[in-house]
Amino acid sequence: MDPVTKINNSMTHFKKIVFSLVFLSALTLLAEGPSVEASALKKHKLTGFTMGTTYAVTVMGDRSVDAGLLKKRIDSRLAMVNKSMSIFSPTSEISLFNRSKKNALFPISPDFAWVIGQANQLHGLTGGAWDGTLKPLVDFWGFGTKGAITQLPAPDQIDGLLAQTGFNKIDILENALQKKVASVTLDLGSIAKGFGVDAVARLIEETGVSRFIVEIGGEVYARGTKPGNLPWTVGISRPEKGTAVGSLHRSIQLKDMALATSGDYRNFVTIDNKSYSHIIDPTTGYPVDTGVVSASVIATNCTFADGLATALMVMPPEKGVRLVNQLDTVECLIVVRKKDGTFMDWPSDHFPNSQ
Repeated sequence: MDPVTKINNSMTHFKKIVFSLVFLSALTLLAEGPSVEASALKKHKLTGFTMGTTYAVTVMGDRSVDAGLLKKRIDSRLAMVNKSMSIFSPTSEISLFNRSKKNALFPISPDFAWVIGQANQLHGLTGGAWDGTLKPLVDFWGFGTKGAITQLPAPDQIDGLLAQTGFNKIDILENALQKKVASVTLDLGSIAKGFGVDAVARLIEETGVSRFIVEIGGEVYARGTKPGNLPWTVGISRPEKGTAVGSLHRSIQLKDMALATSGDYRNFVTIDNKSYSHIIDPTTGYPVDTGVVSASVIATNCTFADGLATALMVMPPEKGVRLVNQLDTVECLIVVRKKDGTFMDWPSDHFPNSQ
């Protein structure tokens, strides 16, 4: 079930890098621990590559689970997601939309429609802090389909690119999209990995398996329990540039929920000895500079968690926590770097304690 705001219960439910080469994630899956369950269940661990990063799936199933066949189905499903939402493929669904003309009716697949629904919800909930039309700015700053810049842009350059953005410049119909402005383009990288996690989780559930964990580039969905009837344990990486993967800020237990983390410490450019995050503020057109270095979100689906984590990087921490505290079945942990270099945690009311 998708998150629903306590403020507006009538809101319609809709069922980060992203497609660039990123092998280090903001979230590290922890080992299962020594717990052993005396049962016929067997652990199957499947790994591979997708969306410019890695995936890892652990399934607890009986002897009827064909791990080889399941991996083929997972790879096929992820290839389908990539074919729909990769901005790096000129023939993908999203690339075809980006080249479509103003007012042209562009039919979309069920996958694309579901993600756009989540995107629309996120844009509204966050007051535009999440915006899927920032491709011109993402590309310009060197985090998309173009190389990194070496000097700061002039303000008029940013203003010109901002004029091409705005999620409200796209009409969202039942099974189609329509541009109001010809130059507007989509980049769903900030929620695509989360959707990939959800798609694989649904695929596994359809096989009848109810105990598994799916991770793509650090975004996670955990279903059921691991041996010993214990929740799965995952870790949130220490949000510091150059820190080793596996260096943890906090670890938590997760059951029947998704966890996604966004941060400024893995993907950035350095200009004149200053680092600039890959997360762009939709209002200013510049990389975010809120002091927030990491935002982790727990939600019932990973698409929503992934997008909201990005939005919380854009919002001031107090505003972000206040928003999450108004959402059902959603929790967050926002990490801020203080002037002395130390970290301060801003958790929502019921974010789980570290394990």
